[in-house]
Amino acid sequence: MEIKEQVIVESADPESLSAPEQQTIVTELTPEGAVKLEVIQSLLEPCDRVTYGQRLRDGAQKLDISVRSVQRLFKKYQEQGLIALITTERADRGQHRISTSWQEFILNTYKTGNKGSRRMTPKQVAIQVQAQAIKLNDNEPPSYRTVLRVIAPIQERAAEVKSIRSPGWRGSTLSVKTRDGYNLDINHSNQVWQSDHTRLDVMLVDRHGIVIGRPWLTTVIDSYSRALIGINVGFDAPSSQVVALALRHAILPKVYEAKYGLHTEWITYGKPEYLFTDGGKDFRSNHITEIGTQLGFVHKLRDRPSEGGIVERFFGTLNESVLRALPGYTGSNVQQRPKDAEKDAQLTLRDIERIIVGFIVDKHNQALDARMGDQTRNQRWESGLIGDPPLISERELDICLMKTIRRTVQRGGNVQFENVMYQGEYLAGYAGKTVSIRYDPRDITTIWIYHQEQNKEVFLTRAHAHDLETEQLSVDEAKASAKRVRSAGKSITNQAILYDVIDRSVDREATSKPSRKQRREDEQVYKRAATVTKTVEEIQTGNLKLDAAELTAIAEGRSATNEQTSVPVVSSIPIDDMEVWDYEKMRDDYGW
Repeated sequence: MEIKEQVIVESADPESLSAPEQQTIVTELTPEGAVKLEVIQSLLEPCDRVTYGQRLRDGAQKLDISVRSVQRLFKKYQEQGLIALITTERADRGQHRISTSWQEFILNTYKTGNKGSRRMTPKQVAIQVQAQAIKLNDNEPPSYRTVLRVIAPIQERAAEVKSIRSPGWRGSTLSVKTRDGYNLDINHSNQVWQSDHTRLDVMLVDRHGIVIGRPWLTTVIDSYSRALIGINVGFDAPSSQVVALALRHAILPKVYEAKYGLHTEWITYGKPEYLFTDGGKDFRSNHITEIGTQLGFVHKLRDRPSEGGIVERFFGTLNESVLRALPGYTGSNVQQRPKDAEKDAQLTLRDIERIIVGFIVDKHNQALDARMGDQTRNQRWESGLIGDPPLISERELDICLMKTIRRTVQRGGNVQFENVMYQGEYLAGYAGKTVSIRYDPRDITTIWIYHQEQNKEVFLTRAHAHDLETEQLSVDEAKASAKRVRSAGKSITNQAILYDVIDRSVDREATSKPSRKQRREDEQVYKRAATVTKTVEEIQTGNLKLDAAELTAIAEGRSATNEQTSVPVVSSIPIDDMEVWDYEKMRDDYGW
């Protein structure tokens, strides 16, 4: 130990000290004692009240203790002198003050109780200690706190080994390890978001019924609450642009139309402090770094693939709970793939997106998680916020849209992209100049135009596709329509693409065959209509006599049975407003 100084203890009141203490010579001060001495000396210097208070706070910060502890130390110094700065240690420090036999019993009980798949808690070990004490007639057995101290080294070693493999959960706190060796302890919502991709096991068709293939799903999950924050569904393979689209959806507040049929709202939004992903090429792109720099979050890569369990678990739940029951389901095993998967496919990209959104909003985020006790994922996300999430404008998030494509503005302010012509306000003044285009691949009827000015992209305007303002057209659909128009020998114009979209929709509706379920439902409607028609005819000709109760039932739209004919009488439709059915056509359509 380094010798700092040699001093003789002096006391303001020597008689108050015992004989050994009066003769004590302090030959060395530890580094900690030297710091204490500096703090004491600063307090001994004359000063005003305000300065003294500041010196107390500075001393507390130096010693890493409270202000009250500094005051107690100073008082002790005034009473005892330099002896107060020497920390005396017990001779038995680091040893348990219980017998060796009790130590061995506690350790053996804990180790045996946690072998293999068995799990024994410290509290259960303490109960075993009490039972053993009764057998030994020991009236002072080790307490629960003593049991905790004895088994603490074993628990710490197990935690260290586990953290080397994967930090994972420590009690109620999740810790993840980054590739650069940094441990992220997750303590609140919107602190660490995780993102990953999976290819969904279901075949999809385009809006005209032609099989396209299996889509990709990109998810963004909040690590603290495990709530789904955002998604992106599309046919584009994983890339930084796809990740950016999912991030954009996660950051923005989400509002859905009535056609989604949601029972609750998708409440999660905001901005993360960290984005935690695997080391795939799509996540190592400079585009993700640029987005993080502009929006103010740090991108970290996983140390090991196993640390992406939160995201992978959701993919498995979605597959088992939702996709398995859908038409066109392929399964995850190629060898066991159903033969009719492509033939049964009938869902479009928009259909599957609505289904996934409904599952997330009404099921997943509303469900309890085993790690969270009695809180749903939504409740944990709300309670875990350290403040209101920031509202970021869509313009700030344009960097998250698909990769920039450059085009030249034509006369009149027109811009062409994917064979579609667009026009936007103010663009006429930029005729002949090159502009940047950002777009959402799911719907390119609207694009966003930027102009490069002094190494910065400045937003100019939104541009809308002529004649397609009321449509929803993806990049893939636009390419397919342009190809069909070109094959027909026609000029590719917005109007030609619009006519192709309409014609394909009409053709699909005309050629689509009703499903077996629909045919059964229509057959029931046919039989019911025939029964109602027969009943009405008999009432009109006087062949069916009804009593007052039966007439009342018909008037109120309920059903009744007439004793004369045993024919059910149903009248939920006024006779004058009753629809006329073409039964011959129905027989031809459905083969009855």
